[in-house]
Order: sequence, then C-alpha cells, then structure tokens
Amino acid sequence: MKTNKINIKAIVGTLSIALFFSLSSCTKDLERTPIIETTGDAIFSDFKNYPNALAKLYGGLAHGGQEAGGGGADISGIDGNFSQYTRQLFTLQELPTDEAVIAWNDGTLQTIHKMTWDSSNEFVAAMYYRIYTEIAFCNEFLRNTTDAKLTSNNITGADLTEAKYMRAEARFLRAQSYYHALDLFGNVPFVDETYLPGSPTPPKRITRADLFKYVESELLAVANDLKDPKTNQYARVDKAAAWTLLARLYLNAEVYTGTAKYADVITYTQKVIGAGYGLKTKYADLFLADNHLNNPEVIMPVAFDGVHIKTYGGTTYLVHAAVGGKMPASDFGINGGWGGLRTTKAYVALFGGAGTNDKRGNFYTNGQTLEINDLSNFADGYAFVKYKNVTSTGAEGSDGPTAGSGNFVDADIPLYRLGDVYLMYAEAVLRGGGGSTTTALGYVNALRTRAGATPVTTISKDFILDERARELGWEMTRRTDLIRYGKFTTAAYLWPWKGGVKDGQAVGDYRNLYPIPAKDLVANPNLIQNPGYN
Repeated sequence: MKTNKINIKAIVGTLSIALFFSLSSCTKDLERTPIIETTGDAIFSDFKNYPNALAKLYGGLAHGGQEAGGGGADISGIDGNFSQYTRQLFTLQELPTDEAVIAWNDGTLQTIHKMTWDSSNEFVAAMYYRIYTEIAFCNEFLRNTTDAKLTSNNITGADLTEAKYMRAEARFLRAQSYYHALDLFGNVPFVDETYLPGSPTPPKRITRADLFKYVESELLAVANDLKDPKTNQYARVDKAAAWTLLARLYLNAEVYTGTAKYADVITYTQKVIGAGYGLKTKYADLFLADNHLNNPEVIMPVAFDGVHIKTYGGTTYLVHAAVGGKMPASDFGINGGWGGLRTTKAYVALFGGAGTNDKRGNFYTNGQTLEINDLSNFADGYAFVKYKNVTSTGAEGSDGPTAGSGNFVDADIPLYRLGDVYLMYAEAVLRGGGGSTTTALGYVNALRTRAGATPVTTISKDFILDERARELGWEMTRRTDLIRYGKFTTAAYLWPWKGGVKDGQAVGDYRNLYPIPAKDLVANPNLIQNPGYN
C-alpha cells in the first residue's frame, strides 16, 4: 500500500460531489446539477473537506466509477472499467497506431486500429464524456473556491493558502482535459465554472484555435499559482506539470492553429529541465509497482494502488491485457492474463527487430508470430512488455497473487516525465525553435545510453519521431506524434491493418480528428460535426 500518495481512496467511497452523466445525454447535461449526498455549500464550508474534494478531481483520471472494481460508473452506456480515463486515452492514442493492436471484439473496438470508426462508436464517445465529466468535477470545485466563497466560508491563514493552491490544481486538471478535447476532437462544447448547472441554454461550440488559446492562457496563469517544482505531495501537480503541458501544447501548435511555436517549446522544456529532475537509473523501473519511490524523472503521474484504487482500467488494464499465450503471468505479479494487447511488426522494426540491445524494445516472442494475420488472435503479433505489478526488488504488488487476489496493479502511469521533455526539446531545436543541437544530442544519447542502445552522432526530425516511439511506447503520445509528422493517415508510413487491410493503407485525413458523438449533435444545436463524419 502506498501511504505517501494523495488520498485517492476517497474517490471509491462516499465523497459527495460525485457527478453522474449519461452517454446518451445532451451536452448541456454535462454540467447539470450534481447528484450529491450533501450540497457543495456544506462541503466547502469546512476546509477539512477540501483534500477529499480535490482527491475526487485526481480520482477522475484514475477511476471509472464509485465502487471498487469500477462499478457504479459515473457515465452510463459503457462499463466503468472500459470508460476509465487513461484506458480510453490509451485506446484512442495507441490502438489506431503502429504501437498497439487488441484481440478483443467488444462492440466496435476493432474499428479503432482499423481506423474505420464513426460517430456512433461507443469508445470514442466514452473518451469524450470522460473528458467532460472531469471538466464538470473541476468546474464544481472552482465554483466553490472563488475568493468570495473562501471569504464567506471563513477560510483563512494556512488553510487559505492551501485552498488557493488546490484551486490552481483544479484549473490545471480542467485545462489538461480541455487539451485532450482539443487534441482528439478539435471543435467542441465549452463550459467553465460560470456555466451554471441545469442551464436551459446548451453550451456554445468553441473552435480548435480558440480552445488552444484558452488552454494556453489557463496553463500560463496556473504556472504562476501552483507550488514550486517537487514541493507538492506526490501525484499532485506543480509548476513543472504546467510547463510540461505547455511544451506539449506548443509542440503541436502548428497542427492545432496553423502557427508554429517551437521557440516556446524550448522555453518551457528548459524550465522543466532546470527544475532538478533527473533520469531514473533503469528504464524498466519507470513502470513497476514501486515506481512512485525514488523516481526523480516523474513530473506528473496518475496514481494507482492495488488495495485502494481497484479499477480494471489504468495499469491493471495495461498489465493484464498485455499478457496472454505462453507468457507466465506470475512474472508480471498477476493471477492471469487477458490476452489482448500486442504490437505490430512496424513497431518492432523501429528497434531493428526483437532481441536487440535496446531495453525499451522488450518483446515477448515465444509462441507469438511477427505477422498479424488475425487481429483477434493474441498469438498474432509480438507481445510488448511495458508495465508489471512487481517492484524493482522483484516483490509482488500489494494485491499480487500471494498477498491478495492478483487482480489489481500498483504501478502508476507517468503522464509527464523528463524523458519526454528531453525529446520535445530535441525536436523543437531541429524544427528551428532555437536551443542547442549539441545539447539536444546529449539528451537523446542520455536516453539511449540508459536503454543500452548505441549512442548516435547526429539526429534528425525523423529520427526523433522514431526515438519518441522507442522511449515513449504505450505512453499515449503516438497518435499525436504521427499526426504532427503527417504520417497518421497518409501512405508516408504504413503498419499492419492500418485502414483495415493487412499490409496497411492510407485513410482520409479527416481521421486526424475523432467525431463528435452523434447523440450530442442531436441534443446540442450549437455543435457541428467534424468534416468527414455523418
């Protein structure tokens, strides 16, 4: 059990600002009055309730429901485990790329890798509504922590100082969800804390370019209001998290707005690099059950715990779903695999094939074939070993088969870490943002040396794209990276079953965005479907 983490246990129990939304609801209902046990006024009148209220916001990234195992889903129409935030982010960021395929035929899941999804796809809708559920949580917190509210509730002294830090964290988490909306969906409904629950007027549509400006302005503001880097409680955000997300936003600014901002990438990556972070000594240790300990590389994780945060999303999904065939489940600290996730030969080829010295290319090949003739057969495609429910000392996680059920995983997901920041800096240098090529090369080789890969003497933009895949495989950046390089939908880069054919084919460029769910279009006349979708 991880006692040094933010108390996210509150998210699975009695926290009374839980919101419940429906996948079939219109977007105006995304901000309807929360179904609560106690009113917001009662909760926020006492500062002792603030940590649990804040934990609900972080818990929105970790959990898909109000009960252990993801039951009591806070959006309906899809299982709370399937709709968990990082699980759906993985689905939309990794499954349509060269990095991942899945064997399961649940609903329309196979259309994601084949890139044949439409506006009725339940997994696309689950991510959309998960984003807006998190935004609603944050808006509720922010409505109740204005300066006027804090004064009327007599929040003073050290409590007032901490409440304002919490308010900045809520703004960051809302901006992060709007960043995901910006990246995945583009032109979306917009609501902030001034849009009152139950309003008869549906939310207005915000364009992608204007949403970029909003996310940028929010991150710039909270970067001044958050705690200094490495001074907040583990799994809570600080200034470095805001700087890192700003760097990601600017790295993709040309996609989002048509205007490049690579100099800004240099500015904010340098801020993070100068804030005292360092690389974890062993690459594999970044993804183990004790990756919250002695980890100088993590900037912002999503915290999981096999005892207190029981969801079949998160790292429980990433471990179990990636184990099958002849893979020994005991090596992964679990009771059995689900036989789902593997990777493609195109991804394997980025490492020069299986069995190379690069420790990041950790493929399980026994009983697996490199070719994928049948997406539904786990044995087709090499298994990719990323997360494990074992510690750096080889012990099982807290709910491992010996001590517990073997169902739930302790490993945290590092949403932002220094390795990504190094590669963003290097790419921005190569794209003309300034900085130093020598420094960029040094950062790249620091990552390669840690991984046991041969250092390089020169780097190029295309090399950095491949290096990002090697360093950040299954870390929910691949779709965005391929879009930035013009390789997600085009014939410039093909992988097995891209476009629904075995050898891969180009698809329409409109698939660089996901569709607005069809039911929201019916409900909200302010919305316009993204081009290419009905």
